[in-house]
Formats: sequence, structure tokens, C-alpha cells
Amino acid sequence: MKIGVDVGGTNTDAVVLGSDCVLGWKKTPTTPDVYSGIVTAIRAAKEIAGTTPDQISCVMIGTTQFTNAVVERRSLQPVGIVRLALPAASAIAPLTDWPPDLVKSIGIHVHQVRGGYEYDGREVAPLDETAVAEAARSMKRAGVESAAVTSVFAPINGAMENRAAEIILNECPGIAVSLSGELGQFGLLPRENSTIINASLVALARRVVEGFRRALFELGLDVPLYISQNDGTLMQAGAAERYPVLTFASGPTNSMRGAVHLARIDNAMVSDIGGTTTDIGMLRNGFPSQSTHFVDIGGVKTNFRMPAVLAVGLGGGSIVRDRGERVGPDSVGFELNRRALCFGGDTLTATDIAVAGGWADVGDANLVSHVSRSTIASARASMRAILDSNVDKMKTDPRDLPFIVVGGGSILVDWEVRAMSGVVQPQYSSVANAVGAAIAQVSGECERVIVLAGNNREKALDEARDEAMRNAVEAGAVEDSVEIVDVELVPISYLPGNPTRLRVKAVGDLPI
Repeated sequence: MKIGVDVGGTNTDAVVLGSDCVLGWKKTPTTPDVYSGIVTAIRAAKEIAGTTPDQISCVMIGTTQFTNAVVERRSLQPVGIVRLALPAASAIAPLTDWPPDLVKSIGIHVHQVRGGYEYDGREVAPLDETAVAEAARSMKRAGVESAAVTSVFAPINGAMENRAAEIILNECPGIAVSLSGELGQFGLLPRENSTIINASLVALARRVVEGFRRALFELGLDVPLYISQNDGTLMQAGAAERYPVLTFASGPTNSMRGAVHLARIDNAMVSDIGGTTTDIGMLRNGFPSQSTHFVDIGGVKTNFRMPAVLAVGLGGGSIVRDRGERVGPDSVGFELNRRALCFGGDTLTATDIAVAGGWADVGDANLVSHVSRSTIASARASMRAILDSNVDKMKTDPRDLPFIVVGGGSILVDWEVRAMSGVVQPQYSSVANAVGAAIAQVSGECERVIVLAGNNREKALDEARDEAMRNAVEAGAVEDSVEIVDVELVPISYLPGNPTRLRVKAVGDLPI
């Protein structure tokens, strides 16, 4: 049996998952120290499932702690920034267009030195090791304890970044160094931004992951701990301490993955309805479609592997006005149980409409009996219009796919959604995010630039597939279970020789 946990900004959900079903679950408020909320949720879910610690094989945790830290500008540490690119790529300096308050949190410790590679692996310039050493000494004098190193085309050749890290660690023993080549994908500025954000979160990541380990220890669970990534797969807890940015958007991803598992459907549109917003996305072969655009995190353009998700201002706590003509986008949020009419409050919400209309059974229906039929009909039409229009924006398949609804606010939907074959609300939909964490697999990727000429296409594809599968096995996947789930070939414009970016992704099951 496995335990899946989702640590959100408001609630912490835990499920005990058997070979084919949910055995127990619990939703509890997230606590400031994180770990005690996890302990409460897991302990309650285990008691409901009737399991003992020796029956649990592993624990998977998804968290929004790191995303929230960037958005809220808290718990970030100063970063020493080293760009290996001169004499090229100097026109736009690091931290350009960053929000001033975020720059203030991270500090302006920027060093540009000679180095980097062309797309085909040739050097832009030899690495200036003396300049790197001086940059490291400057960081030490400033008391900086985390560094971000970025080189031009580092995903093709990471040798200069690795050498720069050696020099920095020699000058500043104990400093945490984040390398852009290890975070993958091309595009210097977005990759540099991602690396800087990662470096600013390393200290927080260590504290959060230690809190996760402490929770398992208190529960007597001596089992492997995995953390959810934003592509729907897992990484080991130690990797999360080094690469906290890879957890960004793991919450919506887990919800979508949990939805298809609970509904037993691999290709569908998914709507995760919370208290304030609805996340709408599309799944192919059980995995979320990935965004093809740069992703804005806290006002910064990044190149994270993020699911293509549209956030809409509709949730269980959305405030209803003008006799139902307007629903949201503002919401009572986590105060729903206090402010909604059906819970004895004074604010008409979307949940009240569902209760008054008779298609939801929460709170006290007598408290919303005065809501008029016309208001209910008007609000229902408004909510339906919001979903219909936004589902159209996210749909990329001409077929009428199933529409899976999950989340605590899934009780709102009592209608057929336009261009969908039908609405599915599976059992345990309110904790689909924790289920998604529990069922996640481990992955491996290969990304490189190739020049397609002659008969080298199939050879390049085979080599990339083999490397991606090896990386999945090294990440902990059972070799026989590994399979290729995505192959992407994208021509790179404006470069000589017609180079193409090749990315291959493999996934496999954990040995449990």
C-alpha cells in the first residue's frame, strides 16, 4: 500500500491507496510548520484504512510550498548569479524585467564572465576561471550562501558549469550551487531565471523536506519518500532539496492525474474546482498536456515543465451578485464554512446556489430556502457559461471527450458541458490531488540538439530513447516497466544547419 499526500496552502490531504482503490482518506487544515498537518492527515487516513506502518511501502508528497514562497516573496535567500557567456549575451543582464520586490529579496549579486557554447558544442569563449573565482570571493564577502550558474547552451554541454561550480565550492565551501544545465531546456534567459529562483529556494527546500521526513519518523514510517514533480512524475526527496522548482504546479498536475485514475479514463478534459478557482486542463494518455509557452512565476518568465492549465475565477466560495447574473471571480475562500449562507453566514456563494437548487447536500438547506428560483437559475446559467467558454479555450482535440470534475467544489456542476461527451464525477474526487501523488511514476528525459541529415534521424531517436529510459531507471524505475511516453522534435529557427531540438520522455513504475 502507498500513501499520497498533497500539502496545499489551505488544506493537507492524505490517502491510503491499495492495489486498485482508496482505502482511507483525510482532509485537514495545513499547519504553519507543515509537518504536524501531514502527521494528522496521514494518521487519520491510516486509521480509517486500518493499516499498520509495516503495510506501507512508500509515501509520495505533493506541495505548493515553494510556489507560494515565490509568489508571496517569503523565505527566499540571496543568490550569487554567475552567467558564463561573454563576449556574447551581455545586452540583457540577469534579473532584467524582474519585479523590484523580488529582486530586493534575492539581491543584486551579478557576475558575467567569459565562457559558454554554441548550439553545436563549439566554445563561445574559454571559461575565465579567474573571473569565476573572483565572483565566488565576492559572494563570500557578501555572505551569500546560494549560487546560480548559467552557461549558453549548457543543456548540450555542461562542462563549463560543472567547472565553475568546482571553483565556487573551493572558494566558498558549503555554498549551495544550482546549475542551469541540470534544470534542462534551451533559451538562456528563461533557463537562467529558473536557476536563480531554484537557488533562492534551496534553504527552504531543505527545511520543508526535513519536515516531511520528521513527519514520517513520528508516524513510524521507515519507507522511501518521494516528492511530486510538475510533469506528473516523482523525484526522490534528496533531489527535491536540490531542485525545488521542479515541484511548481505539481498540485494541478496531481489533481488531473488523480482524476483519470479515479475515473479510469486516459484521455479527457479535467476541471479541478476549489474554493476560489477552477483549473482546467487536458490529459493525453493519462498525462497533462504540457504548456508550449514561457511560464510566469511570481512575475518572472521561466522555462519550467508546466502543464497547460487555465485558472478560472469560479469556485465553491465564489460570491453571487445581481440576483445570479454575476458569479465570482472574488470568493470567500477558506472562510466558506463560516460565511456561506448554508453554513450560517451572510454571503450568497456558488455553494449556496447548488444547495438551494437541490443538487448538492452540504450545510443546512433550510438556511438557503429563501433564495428565489430565478436567482438559482440565473446563477446556474452564469456558472455554466463560465465553464463552457473556458473549456473551449483549452480543448485541442476535435472529439467530444469526457469531462472529469474533481475538487471540493465539484458539487457545483449539475449540467452537461458544451463540446464534451459527458460529465464524470468519480468517487473520492475531493482528494484527487492526493490520489494523483500516490499513483505517480518516476521519469527520465533526454534533450539534445541534432541536425537531421541523411539517415541519422532514426539513429538519433534511438539513442535519445535509450538515454531517457536509462535516466528513468537511475531515478528508481523498474527497468521492465519503463516506456517512452513523449517524443518531441522542434526545429530551431534562425540558426545555420537547420538544427532541431529533440526531447524524449520515459516513465516507469516504482519497485513496490
